[in-house]
Amino acid sequence: MIRLRWWAAGFLGYLGDSTAQAIVIGERLVADQERVLGPDHPDTLASRNNLAVAYLDAGRLDEAISLHEQNLPDYERILGPDHPNTLASRHSLATAYRDAGRLDEAISLHEQTLADRERVLGPDHPDTLNSRNNLATAYRDAGRLDEAISLYEQTLAAFERVLGPDHPDTLASRNNLATAYRGAGRLDEAITLYEQTLADRERVLGPDHPDTLNSRNRLATAYQAAGRTDES
Repeated sequence: MIRLRWWAAGFLGYLGDSTAQAIVIGERLVADQERVLGPDHPDTLASRNNLAVAYLDAGRLDEAISLHEQNLPDYERILGPDHPNTLASRHSLATAYRDAGRLDEAISLHEQTLADRERVLGPDHPDTLNSRNNLATAYRDAGRLDEAISLYEQTLAAFERVLGPDHPDTLASRNNLATAYRGAGRLDEAITLYEQTLADRERVLGPDHPDTLNSRNRLATAYQAAGRTDES
């Protein structure tokens, strides 16, 4: 039953639209796993991580960060600093720091995670590409636009080569680069990328997918910033 509940909690988190239910199931599951399997069992650590992510999705940043900070040393101690789950835990904590506005801590942790993933998993592993993308986003949030754009451009090229031009992660990467261009005042380049991303998302994901709606909104905002009010 614990294993079934573990899968249920994981899939609720993956769906992304059942955060409250994921938290209720996750809190009870973690308590039962700690009692039955022990606090150091890999499944207990995984459930604790999933619960922290659910807290983050619900905007409960303090609880998310506290749980991630508790979990990361346990992963390092039990599985070792280079285990993929340890690297994922470090990445999750860095993301929580960024959402909480703790950008210096987020950037430091993202830089460490990216270096480790490149060394352990290789430069083209999807997790490595995700780390590179999130580090670029942290740079962007910190106003380090030149570094963000350079990293986004590198990441987009890798996504297109590794996952293909139509993969959702590739489309998200293109959208992120367009946003960085816009932040740097490079509106013509931003609009070109936004237009391309919107067309691809409409074709690949459909006109009503949340990512497609996000693309349409960002393109309209870029048109407005460029003074193209009628198109906006």
